[in-house]
Amino acid sequence: MHRRQLLATGLAAAALPGLNACATGPSADPRFPVGADQEARVYTADELVAAGSRELGIAAEAMGGAIERIFADQGDSPTAYIAGEEAAGAAGIGLRYGRGALHMKDLSASQEVFWQGVSIGWDVGGNASRVFTLVYGLYHPDMIYRRYPGVEGSAYLVGGLGVNYQRADGIILAPVRTGVGLRLGANVGTMAYSRQRNILPI
Repeated sequence: MHRRQLLATGLAAAALPGLNACATGPSADPRFPVGADQEARVYTADELVAAGSRELGIAAEAMGGAIERIFADQGDSPTAYIAGEEAAGAAGIGLRYGRGALHMKDLSASQEVFWQGVSIGWDVGGNASRVFTLVYGLYHPDMIYRRYPGVEGSAYLVGGLGVNYQRADGIILAPVRTGVGLRLGANVGTMAYSRQRNILPI
């Protein structure tokens, strides 16, 4: 009987580390780099100007003006940014497809993201753009994958630069676009961000 009690005690002690590991949950997993649901390190204006001007291939002064405007509208605490490129076109109904990399300070490597959207409005033309998107309220990278409604008014010329906002469930995206093409108009639509490219934008 005494031997059985010792064996039971030993088995329980051996099981405790595994139980404790399970209790820590996703924060111990490297795929979940953010330690708390509502915490993530933020990017400064200087960091974003440097990264944005490099990714978009524009002067730091131009990027600084866009960042200053976004900070004035949305605050100075973006927790992530997406750098990528996209193509879009419209004739009343518009389509947009893009691909990029999500960067967070708590991520050991960037995370690939795709986006596709549809819009309707007074909107004619097409453009190919580099995109640098500031992200607010993102505390875990997988939170980015959802649909974002947005309103966009844009005037694209050769080498043009534009900013608009998309919001969903407390997350705000502020894409800064520069590219080649001609597009003039204003539209209302949605943008879906996904792990893989989707042909259908809805």
